[in-house]
Amino acid sequence: MCGVILTNFSDKIASKKIVVWITGSGSGLGREMAVCYGKQRAVVILSGRRAERLSETAEAVTAAGGMAVVAPCDVTDLSTLVQVVDMVEARFGRLDVVIANAGTAVSGTVAKLSAEQWNRQYAVNVFGVAHTIASAMPMIRASRGRIAVVSSVAAVSPMTGTAAYQSSKAAVAAVAQSLVVEVAGTGVSVTTIFPGYVESEIGRVDEHGHFDEQHRDNRPASLMWKTEKAADVMVRGINKRRRTVVFTAHGRIAFFVGRHFPFLMEWLMRIAARRTRYHR
Repeated sequence: MCGVILTNFSDKIASKKIVVWITGSGSGLGREMAVCYGKQRAVVILSGRRAERLSETAEAVTAAGGMAVVAPCDVTDLSTLVQVVDMVEARFGRLDVVIANAGTAVSGTVAKLSAEQWNRQYAVNVFGVAHTIASAMPMIRASRGRIAVVSSVAAVSPMTGTAAYQSSKAAVAAVAQSLVVEVAGTGVSVTTIFPGYVESEIGRVDEHGHFDEQHRDNRPASLMWKTEKAADVMVRGINKRRRTVVFTAHGRIAFFVGRHFPFLMEWLMRIAARRTRYHR
């Protein structure tokens, strides 16, 4: 069972506010998006695997002016997602926004990745997203609400050692495309988010989903956006029901080139791979 902790709650007040569910909200972009919605005085359902981190996010949400529900769950376990949705329906009778944000990154070349690594990558990044949305869909349809999925600029930027992550994020974008067609005419919007490099803990989580504070994040620090800035862009895009949200500046360039000039992107990535090997 997923535990549920309610903070700063009055049923009468909560019934008049928008209800937002964010997976992977214990850290990084999920946490900062939750705080953004807290500033908008929303009720924010916080889900993730680490209850203590969710509690920290809940404190930040309430400090910002919102109301928080800590609902730990694992997106790879459909039953826990259903439990969260059942709780939201019983408590509030509505859900206005669902953000399928939980994700992990598995590194390694195709020749060396194990079946376990592939399964873990897709279980979290693809099946977790699909099951989160499917669980929430009845209430989202009822509220004519908003769906958001977090893909990545990596979906169109091939790099050595990122095949599992890149392909999973491309799959997420494809799921979102199908959703757009499936919910057409219902009043429900679907926003696909393609972040570039953003400060987060994803670079310190191994292929088994374990966070290691000592693990080195190999992403280029000079290209990183602050998490707070990225989350603000994401939430504004979701609220405006935008079809896609792409950032950072480097991310927009990579996204454009990767989509419209894939051979050029592959050539650039081959050069980058050679230089990386040279400096090693």
